Amino acid sequence: MFGLLERVMVVRVATVAFEGIDAKPVDVQVHLSGGSVVFGLVGLADKAVGESRERVHAALNASGLALPAKRITVNLAPADMPKEGSHYDLPIALGIMAAIGAIPSDALEGFTVLGELALDGTLTPVAGVLPAAVAANMRGHGLICPAACGPEAAWASGDMEVIAPTSLIQLVNHLKGTQVLARPVPAVRAAARDLPDLADVKGQESAKRALEIAAAGGHNLLMNGPPGAGKSMLAERLPSILPPLTPRELLEVSMIHSVAGQLAGGELTDRRPFRAPHHSASMPALVGGGTQARPGEISLAHNGVLFLDELPEFQSQALDGLRQPLETGEVAIVRANHRAIYPARFQLVAAMNPCRCGYALSPGFACKRQPNERCAAQYQARLSGPLLDRFDLQIEVPALTAADLVLPPPTEGSREVAARVAAARESQRVRYLALGRAEGTTNASAPAKLVEGVVNLDASGTALIREASERFALSARGFHRVLKLARTIADLEGSESVSRRHLAEALSYRSGLAGMRRAA
Repeated sequence: MFGLLERVMVVRVATVAFEGIDAKPVDVQVHLSGGSVVFGLVGLADKAVGESRERVHAALNASGLALPAKRITVNLAPADMPKEGSHYDLPIALGIMAAIGAIPSDALEGFTVLGELALDGTLTPVAGVLPAAVAANMRGHGLICPAACGPEAAWASGDMEVIAPTSLIQLVNHLKGTQVLARPVPAVRAAARDLPDLADVKGQESAKRALEIAAAGGHNLLMNGPPGAGKSMLAERLPSILPPLTPRELLEVSMIHSVAGQLAGGELTDRRPFRAPHHSASMPALVGGGTQARPGEISLAHNGVLFLDELPEFQSQALDGLRQPLETGEVAIVRANHRAIYPARFQLVAAMNPCRCGYALSPGFACKRQPNERCAAQYQARLSGPLLDRFDLQIEVPALTAADLVLPPPTEGSREVAARVAAARESQRVRYLALGRAEGTTNASAPAKLVEGVVNLDASGTALIREASERFALSARGFHRVLKLARTIADLEGSESVSRRHLAEALSYRSGLAGMRRAA
């Protein structure tokens, strides 16, 4: 008898709490009892969750339902897990409605529910629907979410039941069988037809070559040159030569953007992310963090490109915060009561002027404050040696002359370069799959021990890398990055072996770093 009474008086609704991009199950328990009329909410809820009482109250009234004159207790279990966000509104409201008999008590069994309520009873979009849908599907649940999030949730599985109403009344009608809602259709963002093309860039052939190598192997690139040389213009054209995301990469990227609330209309795209934050960005903005441990720019650029223009103008602490994620491919955000791990395997592309004046490398220019070399050294000293060591390619982008600008447009554009990049990436995919690595492994992300095995230098190449290591004072990291770069250059040529010529070109892109460190 006691068990039957307990089941009648306590209603349970499944929802989720987010830890990084993982959706942890949360049990919303609604209990009605006699006594003073109180609406209590427990379970380590933050302010946004605590305010759901007012939104739920107003939404139920707008939908023609009044809260019972009883003590309402809502528990979010497990009670020791922090609950953040507004997506608990809908499961709380549905739990109360089931408890008072407004909807069948078993209507919510087998569903994970999330959504924010407006005061008029309509459902508004929430962040994290895609990882919530994936987690629900793994537990054998369907999903109930706002209509605006339905196209996003539909990507989790074609066999999964997804209910995406526009309002509380519409959802109740569907649960009672008086109105049938169609399953939402997965949304795809239309392909951009006006991507910047490399054919727009006149001159700068060596910089375009470096950009192609960086794209082919996923290498980090630093461009150093005077204002107006075309550094930003080159970086903006990098997405046009990168291969599309694989299905696995697409899911990872979309889940991060979903948690960050940046999937507009629930539309997914196979274009690689390209993030270009302003140099005033703080460390939490770049790396991630804040009170809710949200993903930063490096995670939003996962499987894509992070472009930092005016690199020395960024906060030095924020820049040095990139060093560990560049090596590990993930970032752990730790707070007093919260810990989240986000993927952060991104390609770093940066641009900078040689000095504060910007023209230290220009022929005939003389700084009015101090000698050019000292001006450049002081400006470049803002960048730490360990950060510079993580750039595989460092190139000088000279100023363009009028003779360059009057030339006709190049005959080769992004389409031709993208074809070579795709072929090189395919060679890497096949190579590393055979060695037991993941699908998206590139030369830049491959472990050092694998790279040594796939380069196989001959005696001449070994002598060259030994001499260069001593001359440029290469670190162990720098040594292996040169090998990775040489492997990519060989892949672009379709060569199975890495020759001395490939190694020499790779070293030419690396030598600038040593000079910069000596100048600083």
